[in-house]
Amino acid sequence: MTIASLLEPITGKPGPARLTHAVDWMQGRTLYGGASALVAFTMAQRAFPDLPPLRAAQIGFVAPVGEQIELSAEIVRQGRNVTQVRSEIKADGKTALTAFWLFGGERDANALRQGDKPDNWPGPPTENPQAMKGQGPAFIQNNFEVRYGQAKDEDHGATIRRWARLSENHNLEPVSKLVLMGDVMPPGAMRIMQRMGPISSINWSFNVLDPHTQSEGGWYLAENASQHADAGYSSERLRMWDSEGRQVLDGLQCVAVFG
Repeated sequence: MTIASLLEPITGKPGPARLTHAVDWMQGRTLYGGASALVAFTMAQRAFPDLPPLRAAQIGFVAPVGEQIELSAEIVRQGRNVTQVRSEIKADGKTALTAFWLFGGERDANALRQGDKPDNWPGPPTENPQAMKGQGPAFIQNNFEVRYGQAKDEDHGATIRRWARLSENHNLEPVSKLVLMGDVMPPGAMRIMQRMGPISSINWSFNVLDPHTQSEGGWYLAENASQHADAGYSSERLRMWDSEGRQVLDGLQCVAVFG
């Protein structure tokens, strides 16, 4: 099922909406984090269609997001270059997701630095074997193609890196695709869990480094790495690169680790 079908009920007008195709993007009791973030982002875009490109976001995953939701969006501040927008998803009358989006127009660069390329470049996705075939949540099996982005039989500590792309041409503009795909990998803490148990994303903050990205074949190298894990939580760094090794997304996430 295309992501367009999920986003179709979002008109940009505040009020209730029914995501009739939410089942295709569910992760347990809730909509997959990237999909629920995209719902909130699309609400902001459609409520205010003349916004400049997205530069950064802070997202709180508060409660499960299902089929029946209520949407809202408001401009918090609009300056000469930067517009800040808040959008929310409510379920059963309570906040389920809250998001703060920072949109900014381009200016002449007074500082130049490219993001770092990943260590141990894995080579193009076509040279790496398929990963997660028949494994993982149904939303990944139905909507993504995943290939290894690191040697399969080596110890990579608390880092998970995979090539990923949408399995169908969803006709998403570049930033929407990054929002949808940026949270697709499981947390790196899964590699160091002493006992298997559930995990849950609590928040997600990210900077968009290239809002115009067009990666060959739709492939992006996604990496989740636990920077610190203790007391039932993991601090994760989330990064994405295009097929040429140019970093396009830089993020941070807090994950609850149960079990």
